[in-house]
Amino acid sequence: MFSFIQKQDTTHLSIPANPDDETRRSFLGHSGLLLSGAAVALLAGRDALAKGGQSGASDARILNTALGAELEAIAAYQLGAESGLLQKPVLDLALTFQGHHKEHADVLAKTIVKLGGQPVAAKEKYTFPVDTLKSQADVLRFAAMLEKGAVSAYLGAVPVFGNRELAKAAASILGDEAMHWAILRNALGETPVPSAFMS
Repeated sequence: MFSFIQKQDTTHLSIPANPDDETRRSFLGHSGLLLSGAAVALLAGRDALAKGGQSGASDARILNTALGAELEAIAAYQLGAESGLLQKPVLDLALTFQGHHKEHADVLAKTIVKLGGQPVAAKEKYTFPVDTLKSQADVLRFAAMLEKGAVSAYLGAVPVFGNRELAKAAASILGDEAMHWAILRNALGETPVPSAFMS
């Protein structure tokens, strides 16, 4: 069971910056250049592409950062589910999205093991802005912020890959995160796709 600690900033309802958010946004955007084609091939379930590629401790570290972000998302959706603030249809949606993040985490963990690394475990405590979550809309806004961070991270990674199969693997996860973000925005009554281009 996850336990959560509250942020100290209670002066406003905007979501305070979380130190882990920068990690989440940058795990592929900044570190993706160091992720070998072999690691991404394994991540995409294409073991044959990985043969002959270079992988190692640095790839496992980068993937562990991604895994940590997925585990944080799983915990955040659990927080939302247990908050009592989500109405039945929205609760079902949150649990579906949590399931997607569980699948991402499972693939990342298996890839890390294939690279000879040790997958990180979920934290016992995450620092979430629970004091700002007073309504269903607050929970949806919090989830949307996390999903937007994931979209940005994968968006930074896709152009790094010269191999189309590897870019496709990263784009597949990006697509899932972007759909989550759009659906959450729509549930908030906001334009699901705020602009023609994601930055």
